[in-house]
Amino acid sequence: MTRYTLCHRTAYRYGRSVDLASHLLHLTPRTLPGQVVRAAGIAVTPEGGRRTDGADHFGNGVTWLFLGTPHDAFEVVLEAEVEVHFPPPPSAVETLPWEQVRAAAQAASGWDAAEFALPSGLAPAERAAGVYAAQSFPPGRPVLQGLRELTTRIRRDFAFKAGVTTISTPVSQILSLRAGVCQDFAHLMIAGLRALGLPARYVSGYVRTRPPPGQARRQGADQSHAWVGCWMGPAHGWVDLDPTNDLVVSDEHLVLGWGRDFADVSPVTGILLGGGRQRLSVSVDLIAD
Repeated sequence: MTRYTLCHRTAYRYGRSVDLASHLLHLTPRTLPGQVVRAAGIAVTPEGGRRTDGADHFGNGVTWLFLGTPHDAFEVVLEAEVEVHFPPPPSAVETLPWEQVRAAAQAASGWDAAEFALPSGLAPAERAAGVYAAQSFPPGRPVLQGLRELTTRIRRDFAFKAGVTTISTPVSQILSLRAGVCQDFAHLMIAGLRALGLPARYVSGYVRTRPPPGQARRQGADQSHAWVGCWMGPAHGWVDLDPTNDLVVSDEHLVLGWGRDFADVSPVTGILLGGGRQRLSVSVDLIAD
């Protein structure tokens, strides 16, 4: 088990005063089998607004904020201590053929996974993504074998390159560019799996900033990271795979939450009255104790 100390700071500076603001924060780490949240707190500046903490449709911890006084800056700081050790997945050959997983998602036994087989705005069941994913899923192949191969192919075929995409870049363009960042590769993989009828969800969190001895630094470190949760059927449940780094998630990742795509779990979203042009800065420190 790895114990992490996390600090995630998000700061906005506005060109002119914001009169009113409403924000939704997805910044509370989830308590999960394999992830224990020892402490977590969110500090907000300016203080004095109305705050409500709760959970969203997917069970993620969320914070709703309403700031009713004028302000020219907004800052959110998450500090947490989390212990992580996700169990290894089953042997790939023990998992169901992928066609049976698809059928299970359409049956009563797959009710809790079924919504993740449906298209969403940023991860549609894109036909071209399905063609790309289908190369890893010949008839009768155990689903985890196909998932691992697809993860490896994305890491091999797509270049990690910041600045060539935005959060709204469609999957079809990512396929054309053959480049992007972690959220792009997650959306691509999810879209391909959904095109095949397989449930897949977008997982938001962080990846370890300090590499293990003798290994290269993980791409996506020192910032929010994203990967893919894949359903293997009612017997084996979910496995998390990181196509950016070609990894099965174990103890190098820390989960904030999950949804259909990035729009469901954006760390900070808001609606402002006023503000003009914005300047955003984000810093993340994830330190293994």
